[in-house]
Amino acid sequence: MTNPIFLVGFMGSGKSTIGVLLAAELGAPFVDLDDDIEAAAGRSIAEVFEADGEQRFRDLEHEALTRRVDAGGGVVVALGGGAFTFARNRDVMHGRGTSIWLDCPFETAHRRVEGFAHRPLAKDPEKFRALFESRRGEYAKADLRIAIDSDEPADAVRDILKALR
Repeated sequence: MTNPIFLVGFMGSGKSTIGVLLAAELGAPFVDLDDDIEAAAGRSIAEVFEADGEQRFRDLEHEALTRRVDAGGGVVVALGGGAFTFARNRDVMHGRGTSIWLDCPFETAHRRVEGFAHRPLAKDPEKFRALFESRRGEYAKADLRIAIDSDEPADAVRDILKALR
């Protein structure tokens, strides 16, 4: 594997969990872009949202993604739920790796993130559903789509490996 694999999808779709397993299968490093953002900001994503707002977070996210892509190499990168919905981020990734949409049903995503304080965009259930629906069209621009039909991450990894062949 010489180019990055970018896992995209809504909060709770399993990007980090699946990413760790996929990276192990491919013998590649795993990176959660949120960890890069927090390291660069010196604080949590929730703190960035609270103190500086979503736009500042999105700028930090874009900078972190650009650094990862520019570093090159075979790495599995889990993007935050909104990262792929911005054209500037898709432009950075275009032709420099494979984007994979983990298409998770709303009910599953909601169940997985319910009650987590570190998910600032998941606090209001109605807004959460509207956000989910609004992002689907952007996620569909990914190179590959993998349906998340179970809570077993190994199933998704198997489907990804099959799709990559």
